[in-house]
Amino acid sequence: MAEEKDTLKYEEALKQLEEIVARMENGDVGIESLNESLKKAQELVKLCRDRLMKIEKQIADSSEELG
Repeated sequence: MAEEKDTLKYEEALKQLEEIVARMENGDVGIESLNESLKKAQELVKLCRDRLMKIEKQIADSSEELG
């Protein structure tokens, strides 16, 4: 995921996360792959959160420069 983290766009990460959640809600995740799916979902949540925080900081910095 480290390499993927650098290239994965926010929208793509969110889509993957939504797909994992949908599979879990529909019972399409077998017990064997449940742990793997949960780990992947946690990584995607962290990636999305980090990206949002980065953008939020950039917006705040830009606003300070303008104000």
